[in-house]
Amino acid sequence: MTLEAEKASKLSVIVVLGATQTLAWASSYYLPAILADRIAADLGMSSSWFFAAFSTSLVVSALVGPRVGRTVDAMGGREVLAASNIVITIGLVALAYAHSQTGLWFAWLILGLGMGLGLYDTAFATLGRIYGSEARSAITGITLIAGFASTIGWPLTAWGASELGWRETCIAWAVAHILIGLPLNRFMLPKPADLVVSPKANGKPHIRLDRTMILLGLAFACSWMVVAAMAVHLPRLLEAAGATTVQAVAAGALIGPAQVAARLAEAGVLKRFHPLVSARLSVVLHPLGASLLAFAGPSAAAGAFAVLHGAGSGILTIARGTVPLAVFGSENYGYRLGLLGAPARVSMAAAPLTFALLIDWYGAGALIVSSLLSIVALAGLCALPISPRSGPMGK
Repeated sequence: MTLEAEKASKLSVIVVLGATQTLAWASSYYLPAILADRIAADLGMSSSWFFAAFSTSLVVSALVGPRVGRTVDAMGGREVLAASNIVITIGLVALAYAHSQTGLWFAWLILGLGMGLGLYDTAFATLGRIYGSEARSAITGITLIAGFASTIGWPLTAWGASELGWRETCIAWAVAHILIGLPLNRFMLPKPADLVVSPKANGKPHIRLDRTMILLGLAFACSWMVVAAMAVHLPRLLEAAGATTVQAVAAGALIGPAQVAARLAEAGVLKRFHPLVSARLSVVLHPLGASLLAFAGPSAAAGAFAVLHGAGSGILTIARGTVPLAVFGSENYGYRLGLLGAPARVSMAAAPLTFALLIDWYGAGALIVSSLLSIVALAGLCALPISPRSGPMGK
């Protein structure tokens, strides 16, 4: 294959996975932000109980993550990702036909399995299986595309709920998985025979939970708890700090562009450095923004805080895939992602309720806790040395 053909092939894989990841995130993880209140009211339950079901789904996704990673290591990712489209479709249909709390919980358990099968960790593992240690640019590429999942998904879900109804909107997303996501994942990704694999890839993996694994797991759990908390509570936190509603909403609107800009920087300037450098930068930006907010006040620094936090979370998404690849290599990469991602998904499940309580008790003081979590993550990442012989991908 010529260099031009290789580039075209890689670009097509990035576009396919970017598109299917956008669909997967928009129709699962980002769904509650728009539909939670509508569904809760229709089923005669509180929004808190709805989010309890959603949080449980994240725990389910964490539990299946290691097994999913091992499957991708063994057979490639296209069948797993295609299966995720089917499972998410079933979950969305179950949600559309839920008429009780029991039905709602059942639907979110299925959606949790679908998220465990089909979100970033599986996509990253798929890329690691295809490109080995050269997967960093592809990982960055799909996050650049899928970074617009909320930008695309929230307006579409809101429009559907308003014009069609929330049940019909769930059905529409389910149809999109069958007509768009499933064919792209199943037929447009490379066959297993085309994958670049280690001769040791077959057989049962033996991964020791050593100091490096524990530190990375801790760092990702702490940092992703902050990201999940801010995704739900950032406007409320800014208002607790003294910002007006208009200022809080305007600041929140800066997060998406900041994420995209940071990922472009990762694809450009930061790709020259080891991924651990990017990871350390990603976790230091939130406490830096919180410090600016504390000293300058919300009128002057609310936007700066949102930009710094958004940039950090944008880079962190890439680091979640590139750091394990650089540190450990491509062998058993999917299984490692599943193991490292499990604590992060559990912490993300706990974040909305934990920070809701912290804001109720301490107001903007909750930012002290989020900053401390980021500092713990930074300490864990700084405790991992960058080998002198490592290049940008640790080779």
